Amino acid sequence: LLIIILVVALVGIAFKIVPYWFIFRKAGYHPALSLLMVVPIASIIMEFFLAFAEWPILKKSGGQPN
Repeated sequence: LLIIILVVALVGIAFKIVPYWFIFRKAGYHPALSLLMVVPIASIIMEFFLAFAEWPILKKSGGQPN
């Protein structure tokens, strides 16, 4: 039973980390920041940061989204 709970928890964490890994990479930030998304308070802060910060990839491309 403990193994099942552990596997379900790891799959849940992966479902949280993997999409943010791609989002951070496409935004021009280091993808490892997605690991913060499993920490409850940090995930809220990072979501606001992604929403309101100026993305490095847009600075590099002259402000035009891809």
